[in-house]
Amino acid sequence: MSGDETGVVIVDAELAEKAAPLAQRLAADGAAAKLAAQDPTLWGPDAESEASIRLSWTTLHKSSRPLIGEIESLRAELRSEGVDRVVLAGMGGSSLAPEVITATAGVPLTVLDTTDPGQVADALAGDLERTVIVVSSKSGGTVETDSHRRIFAKAFADAGIDAARRIVVVTDPGSPFSELAEKEGYRKTFLADPHVGGRYSALTAFGLVPAGLAGADVARLLDQAASVAETLAEDAPENPAVQLAAAWAAAHEAGAEKVVLADTGSGIKGFPDWAEQLIAESTGKLGTGLLPVAVESPEAPGFADHGKDATAVAIGAPAGAAQISVTGPLGAQFLVWEFATALVGRLIGINPFDQPDVEAAKKAARALLDDPEKLKGSEAPATVDGAVEVFGSEGVSTDGKLADVLRAFFGSVADGGYIAVQAYLDRLDDASTSLLRAEIAKRTGVQTTFGWGPRFLHSTGQYHKGGHQNGSFLQITGAVGEDLPVPDRPYTLGQLQHAQALGDGQVLAEHGRPVLRLHLTDRAAGLAELVRAVQEAAQ
Repeated sequence: MSGDETGVVIVDAELAEKAAPLAQRLAADGAAAKLAAQDPTLWGPDAESEASIRLSWTTLHKSSRPLIGEIESLRAELRSEGVDRVVLAGMGGSSLAPEVITATAGVPLTVLDTTDPGQVADALAGDLERTVIVVSSKSGGTVETDSHRRIFAKAFADAGIDAARRIVVVTDPGSPFSELAEKEGYRKTFLADPHVGGRYSALTAFGLVPAGLAGADVARLLDQAASVAETLAEDAPENPAVQLAAAWAAAHEAGAEKVVLADTGSGIKGFPDWAEQLIAESTGKLGTGLLPVAVESPEAPGFADHGKDATAVAIGAPAGAAQISVTGPLGAQFLVWEFATALVGRLIGINPFDQPDVEAAKKAARALLDDPEKLKGSEAPATVDGAVEVFGSEGVSTDGKLADVLRAFFGSVADGGYIAVQAYLDRLDDASTSLLRAEIAKRTGVQTTFGWGPRFLHSTGQYHKGGHQNGSFLQITGAVGEDLPVPDRPYTLGQLQHAQALGDGQVLAEHGRPVLRLHLTDRAAGLAELVRAVQEAAQ
């Protein structure tokens, strides 16, 4: 097999030896062929009903073909009208795949998977005369996406633009959103395969429509997936998905519950962010699973110096400390990683298609939105240091200066645990916040993840509550300059963002996890102070 045409997995000798019996077991069980044939019994009786309606992703390289003409036709129509700027409103599986596809193809796509008022305002400030918004949601009930739809519809109307002509919908057949789209007369509704869960939906309408409208060659993507599909259905230890699943499971069995992901020159942009959701949400439940740690490069802390609690996985050719590498073009990679994730679920004994712990944070956020006084944060911060207000869950030390608080927080991380940095900020204007991941990992020697809130709630949020219970959570929130009201809703985006942070923190604390929230009363100044405090805390 050529890595340029299909997917190839390379596992280092030591891990390959440990993984060999598991690969043999999967082959002997006929697991790969059964998965390709959409057999829902692979994960046991408890998972069978869910699996029976979640396996259509295995044949999307064929079944999604009719979409290509529809996408091309709509794109041509829009461009003939001078509409060539595509905004995507979607969360989790509705945004992560299109973002990787378009970034890899080098075509522009404005992705809204945030409730930060500043970031949404920036998207609104683009040329609305040239803008179409793709609103992607299986049901239409996703609060972030519904808010974006309302805000853009009003902005179009205020600009004298027929909003319905500029809204394209991707949803499931028969969903409340499909009914709303018909009632409102939206430009076009694409119906996705309802038997595919969000994190496996890269090659459905959810992945292909926004990417194709933006100018990516989605037909080529399906060709790439098709090139590896036959191999992935083979019951052989050499099957790349079998190799990858067996290596992950063998490492997990030996205590490596984290999977550190770094790109090694694959040419694919942002793939770890997509794989992060797939792995975390599929495996992180019942107190077990694989925690993906997306890092900046193979030289990054957490990858180059990973310990026994982590497996280093390269996207691209083997490099540096990588124990596993996966090569191949994007369409093939999507399918290889999906097959491997489903198969590792069988090996570690979980249902890879449910997400039992995701709803808790949503419920907590809704409860806070319904209680404005509680949401205002009438509780005074435990400590204020410059432009940073400090709040801690029970048992988290908030004594002293910011550096003292962080020193105590880092020092209390469980052996073999991890730190999750959760930034409820603007991932464009506050982009430098992401540098904290490497800084903390380097100075503490602890595996450290970074997520933009609320984006990560639709990704690693499941693992945080359902996976190995050894995480420590550093939330970063920030003051809002100009807020944005959500039309016909009793809250603003800023209030929603704040409720999501507090709600998730509350649920994590209820799970007995330490949560330290740092609120930046001045985002730029507070972030600078935070970076200095991190450096001082680790000295």
